[in-house]
Formats: sequence, C-alpha cells, structure tokens
Amino acid sequence: MTNHLPRLGFRPTSLTVVLVLLLAAGLTACGQDEEGPGRPHGRSATGLLQSADRLRPPMPKVLDTSRVDIARLDDDLRSALADAARAARADGVRIEVTSGWRSREHQQRLLDEAVLEYGSLEKALEYVASPDDSAHVTGDAVDIGPTEAAVWLGRHGSAYGLCQIFANEIWHFELATSPGGECPPMYADGASR
Repeated sequence: MTNHLPRLGFRPTSLTVVLVLLLAAGLTACGQDEEGPGRPHGRSATGLLQSADRLRPPMPKVLDTSRVDIARLDDDLRSALADAARAARADGVRIEVTSGWRSREHQQRLLDEAVLEYGSLEKALEYVASPDDSAHVTGDAVDIGPTEAAVWLGRHGSAYGLCQIFANEIWHFELATSPGGECPPMYADGASR
C-alpha cells in the first residue's frame, strides 16, 4: 500500500524518532537545565525543541541540482521556485522539493502502486497521472513539503507564478500564471484535468 505522506516530506518513522528523542532529552535533562521558578527540574519546551532540531537531519536544499529530479525541472519552474523559497525562508518556512521530474518508468510504477492501493485505474488516476499525462514527466511540476511549506506556497505561490493545481493535492505545484498573476481554478483531482 502506498503512503502519500512521504510526498509531503513526512515520514511516520521520523516523527516517532523525534518524539522518542524529545522524551529522552526531557527525562535525561531533569534538573540539569533552566532551573528556577516554574521549572525546578527540567527543560522548557523551547529547550526541548532546540535539542530535537539539533538531532534532526538537515533538510535537502530546495534546488540541489545534483538531484536528477531537480536538475531536470523546467528552468523557469526552478527559477520561480528559488524565488519563492527565498521569500518563504524570510517567513521562517523551509521549502523542500519532495518530488520533481520523474521518468516515465517511475511514473508508471507510481500509477501501478496506486491501482493496487485504490482498487481501480479510475480511482488511482485521481491521485497519480499516467506517464503520458504527468507534468512531472515533462519537468513541469513539483511536489513540495513539509506541509507548512505547501500551505505557504499555496498562499503566496502566485506571486512567483506557482499554483496548486489539484484541490486534493496541496503539495503539487506548477508554473501556471505569470508572477503576480492569478492562479487558474484548481481541478478537483488528477482525473479531472
């Protein structure tokens, strides 16, 4: 069964590790840090979160062109994404490309997995395009994560020409307007395109 959460940059195992590390940091830090009124034996929530941030692996650079899925994106899409990523960073949001260009074979594998998951080609096409119809195969689409980055780009992307295309995929963006323009109405899902 395909889990669509990894496309959002979220892996349940990563969350589990972070929660365990937060708990461990809190238990081992009792009485070692920030003692004083209201915190006689432990760390503040901020201290625990900072500890977790140090333990979390760095997120990949948004436009790391050593990644083939980013290197093979349309140049204008990559440029717009770079501009948006700089603005998002100023707002404290880090944009990550969770999926960019895809080979036809990879796209077909995703579709085959979706058919198994959803039970029919018709239902699978609501979430995964065929290789002939996928904007990922042509380098004209990116999936963005984590969720806060996808939400930020959904709100501000049109300033850079980037638009959410499908109502059921908050992470999928394409260059669909000129910078500062208005995004076209979203399709309900991939099968509606």
